Amino acid sequence: MKSLRMNNRLLSITILFVLAIMLSACGNAEKGLSDSSSEGDHLGKKEITIPFVSWATELASSHVIKEALEKVGYDVTLKEVNTGAMYIAVADGSADAMVSAWLPYTDVSYWEKFEGDLVDLGPSIKEAPLGLVVPSYVEIDSIEEMKENAHSIGEGTDWAITGIDPGAGQMQMTELAMKEYGLDNWTLKATSDAMMMAALDRAIKKKEDIIVTLWSPHWAMKEYDLKFLEDPREVFGKPDDIHTLTRKGLEEDSPAAYKILDQFEWDKEHLESVMVEIFKGTDPEQAAKEFIESNEELFKKWTKGVK
Repeated sequence: MKSLRMNNRLLSITILFVLAIMLSACGNAEKGLSDSSSEGDHLGKKEITIPFVSWATELASSHVIKEALEKVGYDVTLKEVNTGAMYIAVADGSADAMVSAWLPYTDVSYWEKFEGDLVDLGPSIKEAPLGLVVPSYVEIDSIEEMKENAHSIGEGTDWAITGIDPGAGQMQMTELAMKEYGLDNWTLKATSDAMMMAALDRAIKKKEDIIVTLWSPHWAMKEYDLKFLEDPREVFGKPDDIHTLTRKGLEEDSPAAYKILDQFEWDKEHLESVMVEIFKGTDPEQAAKEFIESNEELFKKWTKGVK
């Protein structure tokens, strides 16, 4: 009987010892979680979808932010869409973020429609002008001269402005400018960024007249000698900023991605350097990768506070 009591006592001590070890392990695990949480925001949901329009600016910036997010552990999918679909996807939550919102002027119609379902993280690029652009050898300097057919600019261009995709905010603004300046004889030809650039390149090589809907930053502004036509009635407004927008709930679902997107800011020279590399034939993913590798301090700034 005495032996049985002794065995029970030893068993109780053993159980208490094991429980103490387990509780200590749990406490250390909880402390580890607490400590790691203090180191920075965690990934959360790792799958991130970013829609973009295939304009030179957005092609470059979307691939760069994709590379930055993937370097910290996210799985990023880029989806090429038109402007309207880009806003719809982020607003309805089928996509997570976009770095292609031209505000407050160019995309105002989309912003007014969807702003209640979007989170504006502010500009990644500041003061990005857009408007009607011509090669420097074209003899007109103002949109008003288009109506006057100064220097036979109408005949020289077949009375056509070469534009980008029809859903773009800049196309809407160009249509408004045509009404405001009374360009009744003119047409706006919708194409794409790539097709517009091809037409511009052909015209410059032949030194022909051409008017395009262009913006800065853009690789073409570095590669060619171009000028914006003056807009005395300010239909195109002051220069936009290029904003980053996210869906509601991203901060809770993927806090580290939200922080990186919020801290994503660079200058025109950075963006143009990526665009030029892509224009020269570098694959966009490779161009983005090389940019991140060459700009470590900028990458650290974007990912500050992220574990």
